[in-house]
Amino acid sequence: MKELRLVVDPIRCDAYGHCAELLPELIELDDWGYPILRDDEVPRHLRGDARKAVASCPRLALSLERARAKSKA
Repeated sequence: MKELRLVVDPIRCDAYGHCAELLPELIELDDWGYPILRDDEVPRHLRGDARKAVASCPRLALSLERARAKSKA
């Protein structure tokens, strides 16, 4: 199964905070209500909640994307 991570479009985001309410394990809010996302991959057990958070964003600012493969240096 592909690895996923959350991404926020800061231009679209209006700081409603729904995402952090639905997925506090991966999203917290800054002092102005804008999301701060963990840069980790979304764990499999939280993928359903992550999809709900993405779907509930009123500004469509939150999305799930494939995680980039980590390069071996």
